Amino acid sequence: MLYGAQTPRRRDALRNRSAIVEAATELMLGRHTAVLMPEIARRAGVGQATLYRHFPDRQALTAAVVAHELARLEAYVAANADRPAAFRDLLAELLRTQIAMRPLVLHVRRLDRQTRDRYQHRMITTLTAPLRRAQQEGYVRADLAPADLALLCTMIEGVVETADADAATRSIDLMLEGVCAVPPGPAPLPAAGRTP
Repeated sequence: MLYGAQTPRRRDALRNRSAIVEAATELMLGRHTAVLMPEIARRAGVGQATLYRHFPDRQALTAAVVAHELARLEAYVAANADRPAAFRDLLAELLRTQIAMRPLVLHVRRLDRQTRDRYQHRMITTLTAPLRRAQQEGYVRADLAPADLALLCTMIEGVVETADADAATRSIDLMLEGVCAVPPGPAPLPAAGRTP
């Protein structure tokens, strides 16, 4: 066997792990507040023993789903690194995902503070460079600090707690209007027949 070559069993294990994380992610996009482990195993096409071999408890699976979502965020940021105007869409998608993945948010709340802080730090770190580029180009207000991005998530969470998803979605629109701006362009031409 070649050094570093994966055995068929190892490939199967990686495929099963990936299927479990994908299934859990899909189920956490639903309206349910609880996602059951047997349901995740069924959706992933694996037995419960396989699920628990990869993820011994709900916290381990929650951590894997959060890591999966953070990796998606990082990939989006990398793909749009040269588009500072895309920051608004990035922020909107992040906040909408927070609303859509309600079960995940509830599971993350149950994790210890140090783990939650680590995830938040990774999110802010990922968003800092695109935020700064968007600010330099005038797409985002200059006084928005990277730490304020976590505050925006907290504000959306407060709306979700006290209102419905439609109100939370509306609050995202209002929030983006306050955070993002149209960059200054050339002065508009005077209307026909008028002098400046």
